[in-house]
Amino acid sequence: MTTKSSGFTLIELLVVVAILGIISAIGVVAYNGYISGTQKKSAENMMQQIGLAETEEYSSYGSYYGEDSICDVGTTEDIGSNLFGSSDYIDRDKIGYDFCVLATGSTYTVHAQSIKSGCNMTLDSSGNFTKC
Repeated sequence: MTTKSSGFTLIELLVVVAILGIISAIGVVAYNGYISGTQKKSAENMMQQIGLAETEEYSSYGSYYGEDSICDVGTTEDIGSNLFGSSDYIDRDKIGYDFCVLATGSTYTVHAQSIKSGCNMTLDSSGNFTKC
């Protein structure tokens, strides 16, 4: 006498759930790496925009924005206000970096510091990038 089963066994269901868990864990790690990479690239692009705005500032006023400044809290919004005309031009939460500008005489350095990781990048007035 043979009985025919028309459903899944508990073992089969557990194997499927385990496989889905492994696939989702790999996906989350890959997604976080993607987000981190795009934030870093956005920060690099923003640093170049700040550098271009600094060049325009120097040609218009004879000095760079950020003379005698230090990198502290609120500098990102100050850069947006003074160089781009809007304090929310640089969305630090979306980009994931804080920015500041240090200028002395005829040179400037743009600093970007990651909010979450220890990544620090710089761009100087000669166009040299220091990446993390």
